[in-house]
This record gives sequence, C-alpha cells and structure tokens, in this order.
Amino acid sequence: MGAYFSMPAPDRKRGLHLSSRQQMNELRPAMDAALASSAKALTLLQKRDGHWCAELTADSTLESDYVLLQLWLHPPVDGLWSPPSRTRIEKACKAVLDRQLADGGWNIYPQGPAEVNATVRAYTALKLGGHSPSAPYMVKARERALALGGLQGCNSYTRINFSLFDLYPKKFAPSVPPEVVMLPVLYEMSSWARAIVVPLSIVQAIGLQRPAPHGFNVDELSKPGVKLKLPSRGKLGPLFAQLDKALKLWERRGLKNVRQAALRQAEHWMLDRTRYADGLGAIYPSMMYLIMALDSLRYADDHPDRVGAIKVFEDLLIESEDRFQFQPAVSPIWDTSYAAFALGEVGCADADAMPDSNVMRRSADWMLDRECRRKGDWSVKRPGLEPSGWAFEFANEHYPDIDDTAMVLLALLHAKGSDPARQQRVEKRAINWLLGMQSSDGGWAAFDVDCNWKLLDNVPFADHNAMLDPTCPDITGRVIESLCRRGYTMEHAAIQRGVQYLLERQEGNGSWYGRWGVNYIYGTFLAVRGLQSSRAPAARPATMKALEWVRSIQNRDGGWGESCLGYEKGRFVAAESTASQTAWALLTLAAGAESSSEPVVKGIRYLIATQKPNGTWDERLATGTGFPGVFYLTYHLYRHYFPILALATLRQ
Repeated sequence: MGAYFSMPAPDRKRGLHLSSRQQMNELRPAMDAALASSAKALTLLQKRDGHWCAELTADSTLESDYVLLQLWLHPPVDGLWSPPSRTRIEKACKAVLDRQLADGGWNIYPQGPAEVNATVRAYTALKLGGHSPSAPYMVKARERALALGGLQGCNSYTRINFSLFDLYPKKFAPSVPPEVVMLPVLYEMSSWARAIVVPLSIVQAIGLQRPAPHGFNVDELSKPGVKLKLPSRGKLGPLFAQLDKALKLWERRGLKNVRQAALRQAEHWMLDRTRYADGLGAIYPSMMYLIMALDSLRYADDHPDRVGAIKVFEDLLIESEDRFQFQPAVSPIWDTSYAAFALGEVGCADADAMPDSNVMRRSADWMLDRECRRKGDWSVKRPGLEPSGWAFEFANEHYPDIDDTAMVLLALLHAKGSDPARQQRVEKRAINWLLGMQSSDGGWAAFDVDCNWKLLDNVPFADHNAMLDPTCPDITGRVIESLCRRGYTMEHAAIQRGVQYLLERQEGNGSWYGRWGVNYIYGTFLAVRGLQSSRAPAARPATMKALEWVRSIQNRDGGWGESCLGYEKGRFVAAESTASQTAWALLTLAAGAESSSEPVVKGIRYLIATQKPNGTWDERLATGTGFPGVFYLTYHLYRHYFPILALATLRQ
C-alpha cells in the first residue's frame, strides 16, 4: 500500500489545502484496497475447523524458568545432564542469551529497560546451563543484576522459585500453606493466583528440594551490604511478616493430621481443575507448579495425570531448529472472536468485501462448540447462575472469562452458525451469565465477581500484582457495548450501573486506565465504545473529553503508541507508533462520531503507509498486558485484526 503515497510532491502539497472531509473522500479507494488486502490475509490464517490462533509471546523469564524445571525433573547425575535435557537446556539458554540487552540485563517488554527479576533468572539459567560466570556477557549480566538490586530486589515469585532449589534461603521466601484450600479466603484471590497457589503450597509443604549440582549457587547475585528479608507491602506488611513466621513454625510443629488433610484436599482441588482443561488454569506458571506438585506427591513418571500435565505444558512451546520459546498461554477463543468480528464489520462497511459465508459459519460453529457448560470457580459467589461463557484457551472449562464472553457475543452478531436455534440458546445463556457476573461496584472483572479484597494486597506473595481480579474500565466498556448491540439500553439497571462505573473512573485528562492492554489508549478505546453504545446522556461530555485526549497524544507520523512504562509511572508514556494502538485510537475517535477529522485522516494514512504488500502489519512493541508492571504480552494478531476493525468502522 506504500505505493499510494509515492504520488508527486505537488499532489502531496495540494492535500495540505484540502479539507479533512475532502482528504477522506480521496482516501477511500486506498482504504478499500487496504481493507480488501487485509481481510484476505486474515481469512487465509483461519484454520480448517474455523478458528484463528496466532502466537502469544512474552519475555525471557519463561525460558529461564524452564531450565529450573529441567533441574527439578531431570537432575544431573555426577554433574552431567541427560542427553535429552542437555539439548533442551542448550536451546533454552540460547533463546535467553539472544535476548540479552547491551547493558547486560534482560527486560520484560520490547525496548524496555533491564529488569531485576528477568536478569537474575536469566543469569541463573545460563549458569545452570554451563555458561561460565567469567564469560564477558555473564560478567555484564551479574553487574547489571546487582545494580538493579540483586537477589534482594527480586519479587516473591522469583524468591519462592529459587528457594525450591536451595538457591535462596527458604526463611526469606513467603510461605504458602496448603491449608489455604480449606478456607474461604482462597476464593477472594484471583483465579490465576488460586491456580498458582494451590500446587505451589503442595510443593512447599512436602518440602522436596532439587538442589543444583554440588557447589552450584548464585551467591554472587546477592547485593553486598543489603540484608535478606521477606518482601513487605503496605502498612500491614510487618503484621504479615509475623504471620509468615507463624506459618513456618506451623510447618515444623503443626498438627500432622491437619496438614495431611489439607494436602489431600489441595491435591483433589488441583486435579479436579485439570479435567476439561488444557492444564491447570491453562497458563504457564500454574501448569509448571502442577508438574512439580505431582512429582512431590510421587506420581510415577508414567502416571496419566503426570504425563498429561507435561504434555499440555510442552504444548505451549514453539520449537524449531533455530527457535525455542514458550507461550504463557494460547489465545484461540480471543483471536477467533476478534477476527470474526473484524471481518463481519468489513462486510458492514462494504458488502463486496464481505468474507465467504463459509468462513463466518465455520468460526461460529467452532465458538458455539466451546461454550463452557460446567460450573467453575466463579460459581462459589454465583451458585445459582446457569453456566455459560467462553474461556481464553481451547479448553479451560473451570475458568470462562467475562472479556472473552463479551467478545464472542459481539462476533456472533456477524458469524452465524449452521444451527440458528442452537446459536440463539447459547447466546441467551451467555448474556444471562454476563449479567450475573456484574460486580457490586457496577463494573465487570475478568473471571470473578467482587474479587477486590484489598487486604490480600498486603501479603508478601502479592508483590507480583496478581492476587486480585478487580473490575476495570476496559472489560466493563466491552461488556456494555456487547449488551447494547443486542438491544439493551439505559432502561436496564446493569447498563445504568456500568455506565456510572465508567463515568466515575475517567481520569482527569479524559482517558481511562487499561488493565488488559497497554494502557490508557486501550482503556479509553473500550470505555468510549461502551459509553457511546449506551446512548446515555452523560456519556457525551465524557466522550468529548476523551477525544480531546486522544487527539493530543497522536505521534507526528500520524500513528499512536504507548509504552508499558506507563504502568510504573501511573500515567501515559508515549512510544513509537504501532498498528494496534493506532487502530484503538482511531476506533475511539470513530465511536465519538469523529470520522473525518485531521487526526483521523493522518491515522488512516499511517495505517495505509505501513501496511505490508501481503495485507498485514508489523509491530515491534508489546501491546498486551498480563500483570501490570510485571508481565506483558505480544498478541501476534493484534497488528492485523485491529487495523481491519478500525478501517472498516471508519469506512462505514
């Protein structure tokens, strides 16, 4: 599409004197060509059974942790790794080393600065893999790790993991007792925290360790002059530190029958949630700890549960001769629903560009087949609600999520399955489930209702920003849009409460915080779409303020970009333009009925100019959020279906 911008200079100058509307009219042929090319490219990525699923990648910590997992499962004999482990470890170490920064450290998002946990874990993995500490790149890594705070500066996740290998003193790693599974507090934690805590508690309680080869340690990563101590959070930090001491005393002297009962219950809880799922929680950390827990419980190497746990874990691996990279999860429901919705919007914009009906039908049937019909953890707080909804992954029946469910319902507006009556029943159940999962503050969270008990943010294990699942503007905006596009209005109490939630959480500059995408551009895009869909009278002033903010942060090249650094700074931090974030900004402006202004024209020109000949876009930054400030995601289809959605929306 770059050829469109190779017009002679006089024509470009002439464009400066045209009104935005005139420029928009002149852009339409290029927009149509871009849409046709991109829609075709996206359609070609559909799998035979109807779904889409691109890679979902993150930072180097997954490969670093994998080396430790190999140490757990296949400890070296006489200092020598077995050949299969040796090969895997070499590949993992190469993948880690390839991502080392010039200053010696490792970051947690592309173009970000070195981060202490990623750097400490990378150095440890490389040293375990046989890389000499005296090698220049290892010296630089060690110096950078110490400059960042060393072992003392690491979060509880790193400390606990290292303590299992005698690489960090256990007394300074937070204790996670299995008795937690017997208490209601378990369901005040986020779903992902639950899935990590339960198997981890088994590993800690049994106390099995896999020390590294004789003489191996990472004491050189301990910062001189800084004492080791438990991580402390908030004003209640000292209280929880005392509680941790009590838990460690309980581990040594507590009632054995209570501990054994807790272990049995934790084991059953854990295994129950691997049924009808691609692994516990279907995410890397909980699946890794599940394997370690089963090993601690002495499940034989050929036990079906152990074999299955390792298989689904290794299914996350992308491996070839020159590549070794773990995905934190897989995203087929998310990718399929967004791809189908974007293609459906293309058809609304231009009937001639509508994809083949078989493409949409296959995607609808595939999504309908994956409706969750069993009660999961969410039912603890909503026991009377009929099961429905969709998960993020291929199979994760215990954890349907609200965001995916709202997105699938949007996709099913366009994608019609082969059994209309069945589709109608599924949609009715899913809408009812969405309405039932609204939290008391009027917003919607990811997996649970009212998962916002702030006390848990003070526990030592909470320093990885993953203990709670509070409501957020981005999911709330999407749910409101999904419901309103199916006829719900401000006359419905759920919409009223959701709109009020969004209005109360607008930032002073007009933006909204984005929990699951980077960051304020993402939150604002979804909040504005939700508000405008509601047609609430109070939505217009809030939207106008949001549009003003979006216009103010446009980059000079016409695109938009935002850095993950904004989560740490607590404000918008500009970055190079990306296709996905430019699309979010354009969708925000379009939702506010701004479809031919100068910023919109510049944004469209940016997308057309950066589109590749095959109809797709490149993107170097991470624009997805796992845990703010801790873990970020690169969705490899974001750069494709979001520009399609933006161009189709503006084309309408």
